[in-house]
Amino acid sequence: MAGRADRRAAQPARRTRRAGARAEPAAQAGAQTSATGNPWLSMWSSLAESLHATEQSTAPPHFSVDTQRVSELQRHYVEQLSGLWREFIEHPDKASEPIRDSRFADPAWQGNPLASFYARAYLLNAEFMNRLAETVETDRRTKRRVKFAVSQFVDAASPSNYLALNPKAQKTLIDSGGESLKAGMVNLLKDMQKGKISQSDESAFEIGRNVATSEGMVVYENRLFQLIQYKPLTARVRARPFLFVPPSINKYYILDLQPDNSMVRYAVEQGNTVYLMSWKNPHEAEKHLTWDDYLDHGAIEAIHVVQEITGARQINALGFCVGGTILACALAVMFARGEDPVASLTLMTSLLDFEDAGLLEVFIDEAHVRMRERQFAKGGLMPGKDLANTFSSLRPNDLVWNYVVSNYLEGRQPPAFDLLYWNGDGTNLPGPMYCWYLRNMYLENKLRVPNALKCCGQPVDLGRIKVPTYVFSAVEDHIVPWKAGYASARLIPGDKAHGTRFVLGASGHIAGSINPPSKNRRSYWVASDTSLPATADVWLHDAREKPGSWWADWDAWLKQFAGGERAAPKSYGSAKYKVIEPAPGRYVKEKA
Repeated sequence: MAGRADRRAAQPARRTRRAGARAEPAAQAGAQTSATGNPWLSMWSSLAESLHATEQSTAPPHFSVDTQRVSELQRHYVEQLSGLWREFIEHPDKASEPIRDSRFADPAWQGNPLASFYARAYLLNAEFMNRLAETVETDRRTKRRVKFAVSQFVDAASPSNYLALNPKAQKTLIDSGGESLKAGMVNLLKDMQKGKISQSDESAFEIGRNVATSEGMVVYENRLFQLIQYKPLTARVRARPFLFVPPSINKYYILDLQPDNSMVRYAVEQGNTVYLMSWKNPHEAEKHLTWDDYLDHGAIEAIHVVQEITGARQINALGFCVGGTILACALAVMFARGEDPVASLTLMTSLLDFEDAGLLEVFIDEAHVRMRERQFAKGGLMPGKDLANTFSSLRPNDLVWNYVVSNYLEGRQPPAFDLLYWNGDGTNLPGPMYCWYLRNMYLENKLRVPNALKCCGQPVDLGRIKVPTYVFSAVEDHIVPWKAGYASARLIPGDKAHGTRFVLGASGHIAGSINPPSKNRRSYWVASDTSLPATADVWLHDAREKPGSWWADWDAWLKQFAGGERAAPKSYGSAKYKVIEPAPGRYVKEKA
């Protein structure tokens, strides 16, 4: 799934305490009450009920609020707002002090006393509203929806988003003689035609020219994917080949952006013979494809082709995001069929246990899934732009409002940024595959239950995957929460000698994953014992932080399963699997 490079890395121990914090139960039974009789409580009650209104098959959730906490928040808010007003009256010079929020960092905000005041007042209001949402006591899913709805409203209400309230945009308008507004309207009309907000200068990049540039050849293709074999960069290579299974949502080249941040190139430089699946962007001909197709004619077929080309009985494989879910399901099917195809498995920010599915679960309930199942009952396509817009809404300040201000209010052109270019290069999904995934993974969470699912005619039991396993999660990941990644790791038993190695990286879904050692950025946490305790908090307590990229740790682990060395292959493919075309191939260039 898609995401943007995160702007900061948080300490996981502190994050864990916040994530685990819950409102303390009131000392007296009467301290928690129904939402009636108080305007603030009534607002939250109405919001929660409206969020559940579409769930016709379930009763309204229990809903209560700790009134003592609400009163404390109100008192604190009034004190802060009164203090802010008093300071501006008695000490007008305070208006010129910096505002610790990137939306109001420009000197134009501090240079205008009125703008400085309402920016600071907005930040107080935003903090109050978000903290008020925390007082809701209900089930986790409803509370997450309440908090999400409130945060969406709060972010949209920022004065920076409106020309009449944004002094920086007003100054740009005056300085440009009105040209910024004209350019902004042109940008807006173009984006309306595209159906999405432009986040990057799309003209600055071309797949195969300055992104997805690692040298290789397509050596196999079917209606679902092309298989790329990359050129060796070392004289000798590890005997066992290596296969990347990227997500089928978005395109593979997040793993091969440019040479200095390409995980593909890094893996090749370490002496791996690297193969990679490039999923086809589904169109009308693929509108009936199912989850089973993505397993049998996708990951399973790719593994078989790599085995046949190289003559290796076992390979090493990595699945990223949804690619990890697909790969784990595929391996469970293969083991059920009596195959033993991999010497090691790596899962990178992948969900197998969907109990806590992050912010995405605010969009998914029984009514929504039923609606999609009716929509795609006879096949169809889930448009890539709809998926992209959904992911952008999870990070509205970074992925929506930031560009509304820059592109439309200030009339600027989006910057050239390879990661955001990839983020905007969306893919469709076959409707039947998408619906099956939503229901069985996100809604009913069946993958974690042995034999609860049947795929490709086989009962799926992740406990059959008894191979050395490396699981990476990112502490700030809003798509695959790290504790959900940890719970997923515990579903894979690993083998007796090596178990399952869980590693936690700084930053988020993309920036945490794509973190080359050459940059020497961020950090990661590992524990010395590969036996995974019952809870993520216990694991974290015993883990130790190491500086730099987790890729080096992963490569040292992977090297154990190299199967020796051999001379690097001098040609691509084999007599049976001949070269089709140069990498990156046709499939990755198809538009949604």
